[in-house]
Amino acid sequence: MASSDSVTTCLSPPVHYVLCKLGFEKKDLYDINNIVSENGEVCWQSITEHVHYLESDRSVDYIKSIRSLGPVCESVNLHFKSLTKDKFVVQYAVWFQWTNYAELFLEVFDVLQYAQSTEVALGLMKLTSCLERALGDVHLLIGKDCPFLLRDLLASEQLAVVFGQVVMDVLRIFIGSPYGLNLRNVLWHGFASPHEIPAKYCAMLLFLTAGLGQLLQTYLLKTKYVLVHRPYVTFIRLEDLDAFPDLNHETLRVAEELLQVSNFVLRTMLPFWMAALTAFKQSRYADCVILLLPQLEAGLRLLFTTTNNCPNRLLTAESSAFYTTFDEMLTKHLDNEEINQLPSVLEEPAMEFLWDFLNHQEGPRIRDHLSHGEINLKAFPREIANQLVAFAITLLCRFSDEDTVAFKEHLIIKPLMNCASCYRSRFHPISRLKKQVLECMKSIHLWHELPTVTEEQIQTLKGLEGNTEASMLVLKVAEILSQLQQYLPCNFYNSDDPMSTVATERLLLELCARHVSTLYSPRPVLEVLVVLRKICTQCHQVSEQVIASIKLRYQQWTEKTLRSRQRHNYLRMLNSIKFLSPVLRLILVLITLELVNVHLVCKKNPSDYHQYLKFLKSVLQYAENLVTYTSLEKNKWDETIQLTNKALLKIRKFSDGKLTLIQSAT
Repeated sequence: MASSDSVTTCLSPPVHYVLCKLGFEKKDLYDINNIVSENGEVCWQSITEHVHYLESDRSVDYIKSIRSLGPVCESVNLHFKSLTKDKFVVQYAVWFQWTNYAELFLEVFDVLQYAQSTEVALGLMKLTSCLERALGDVHLLIGKDCPFLLRDLLASEQLAVVFGQVVMDVLRIFIGSPYGLNLRNVLWHGFASPHEIPAKYCAMLLFLTAGLGQLLQTYLLKTKYVLVHRPYVTFIRLEDLDAFPDLNHETLRVAEELLQVSNFVLRTMLPFWMAALTAFKQSRYADCVILLLPQLEAGLRLLFTTTNNCPNRLLTAESSAFYTTFDEMLTKHLDNEEINQLPSVLEEPAMEFLWDFLNHQEGPRIRDHLSHGEINLKAFPREIANQLVAFAITLLCRFSDEDTVAFKEHLIIKPLMNCASCYRSRFHPISRLKKQVLECMKSIHLWHELPTVTEEQIQTLKGLEGNTEASMLVLKVAEILSQLQQYLPCNFYNSDDPMSTVATERLLLELCARHVSTLYSPRPVLEVLVVLRKICTQCHQVSEQVIASIKLRYQQWTEKTLRSRQRHNYLRMLNSIKFLSPVLRLILVLITLELVNVHLVCKKNPSDYHQYLKFLKSVLQYAENLVTYTSLEKNKWDETIQLTNKALLKIRKFSDGKLTLIQSAT
């Protein structure tokens, strides 16, 4: 790995010039009274007159505009420094209300008083993400779908209608365009070091946010619209993220020592790393993660450029090319179609962790949610910060010099290294399906514990048919299972009752424990997984409906509130579940056997693949129909017999043809 000491900046010369020098070339001083009135009203005219346009196509001339706006930013910065906190609150606080997080902007004012570089950068990152979220809310006043990318949002007609085109051009000079200062991206992607971000640009964005609040108020009064804020994204089932043990102060102390010797850390970025660990110690978990994510990206980019021998990509790209970001570093191939070497260097567990936390749709997608302002920073979960810091510590350790073996064997670090080396994906569709299967099985297991009427009570009712049909269906299930037995792990059906719930549960646990590769799953695999997951979802729904129905009908039976027809219907239901439980368990076994062999689907020719998908979809159709028939509204228990009979015939035929993946595996 290249020496992290030798890298003095991650900004390419043109980007470094634009960000660190261009806005300082003009030394003019502007009277702040022409920029903002006594009561804090922003004079937009005095700002927009500094926006220059190219004669060729009337697009923004970013170079001229930044040079011209530089002194304006300086005046605003000095103005804020001259205000007391109370005066600032009186003049400006109300104009930040539209962002739904006014206190953040008051915090940024405090930061500007001391201009400590890491705090300014952190303030800017939080400010830009919050501003983006608020602008998205404004966009939705008159637009339907909010653009995902900030640059598309700022270029939207909707925002130009509300704020005016030239005001949006001002914003694009500071954020959202690779031709401008691009403050948000160079920070969030880990290109800018703390001392490369001028505090006056942070002050200017704070000022512009207040000005936007004033323009918005005028627009809302005129149109009578009401600004509605979208709810924040909340993380559910945090236990799914629990890979590393809880970090304590001693671990963090060792991590601080590691920072000094690890090649993963760019020396210019060291203050960000230290600030991230400090934030964790102070229970500022959102701040910790906001500081840490860009540094993980910067460290991985150093590793990426070294292993793929493309040192030029360590720097910010020019405006005509894409930056090298997480998205690109985690892919299988480089843009020249060569194999990306980073995954083999990081190894599968670390890649799984990164995909889980950053990319998978059902994962926390931390970076996306944070950078787009979708998370309530005041209630950021410690659990997520803990996992990311622990993972970062393992990377610091792995990519340290050989003479740091002592760290790797350290009593505190070793457990973290062990956890990292055996990490398995939790949010890939394969992992989610395994979880679904086991949860569905748990639900079916509950059927045995439900209260039900006795055989004697059943005998009191005349005209109840169908026991023989139910028994026939159970036999058919047993036949299919015995056909599959040769493909099952040894000794799983030695029990006296091969159809027992316990045997199925043990089998499913054993199968779900098997490792199935998740990285870079080909498209056919993902398509099959979508159908398998839908089948599982429907089976679970059937199980939950059966549980609800049995509980309700039993209660009504004991309270003697069932009419004669309802009593017969209740008994038909009890008859149906005799075969529904084995059928659902058979489907779960089939799903899981296919899952552990899912990559074999890529070996099928197009025609066989089409047939295979068609078969899975027919099983899905059966499960969907079962959901309808077993609902409290429909209650069509007799019809489930005919439906199940047809489905079992299809499954048997497909199995006879040895067309399942488990059969092709052998």
